Amino acid sequence: MMLRVQDLSVVFRDRAGEEPFTAVDRFCLTMDRGEVVGVVGESGSGKSMTAHALMGLIQRPRAEVTGSAVFEGTDLLALSPEEMRRYQGRDLSIVFQEPMTSLNPTMRIGKQVEESLRIHEKLSRAERRDRALDAMALAGLPEPESVYRQYPHQLSGGMRQRVMIASALVLRPRLLIADEPTTALDVTIQAQILETLKDINRKEGTAILFISHDLGVVKALCRRVVVMKQGKIVESGAVDDVFYHPQEEYTKLLIASRPARKKLKGGRQDG
Repeated sequence: MMLRVQDLSVVFRDRAGEEPFTAVDRFCLTMDRGEVVGVVGESGSGKSMTAHALMGLIQRPRAEVTGSAVFEGTDLLALSPEEMRRYQGRDLSIVFQEPMTSLNPTMRIGKQVEESLRIHEKLSRAERRDRALDAMALAGLPEPESVYRQYPHQLSGGMRQRVMIASALVLRPRLLIADEPTTALDVTIQAQILETLKDINRKEGTAILFISHDLGVVKALCRRVVVMKQGKIVESGAVDDVFYHPQEEYTKLLIASRPARKKLKGGRQDG
């Protein structure tokens, strides 16, 4: 077992005297090495907050994070911020929804992909460059050496998202958390990103926790899925079971609310 999350809860307490807000309520999950698991739910369901808690990105004491998240024998939730930084990027990494808010517009792409290497590894400039180019190629960026010298505004949205994937992969983490990485992309680019993630999982053995509001997108990538509503898990199981035989009314509504998918070249439907 690579990851075991038990009773993870995130409770916000903004002001004295106000009722606390529970963003995540007793979330539980297990993942094996190399497994791809989806977490699906509408906006505000707690899925992204769960990812942020696992990555140590929730500011305390504004929020109280309880429970356990045992990753390769270490409880991530029990670590200090300094201890957690040793895991961030190296052992587990995250890709966010909107790369333009994560990428530095004044810094060339190559330097940004290398950032984790500068923090975690003692490498020469040439070694960092080679590792960055390898990660960019793995993330499906065409002509990595050209992209390496470019700035974020010179790239399309799909290419910027691939840069974020490359940055997350440069240290070869064992777990990649993908937080709505395809939401802002058109269906053709979305399908390409999903194929890239499949390739990474197959070639590198990287486990992926894929977060989305779209159960159809999760179905295209994951074998298991967790459905969240208002911070709680309402249904979980094999993707095909949940997609074709949903037990909960909320899951049925998520499936019914999927937009019609555009057909890609060759007649195959995206999603």
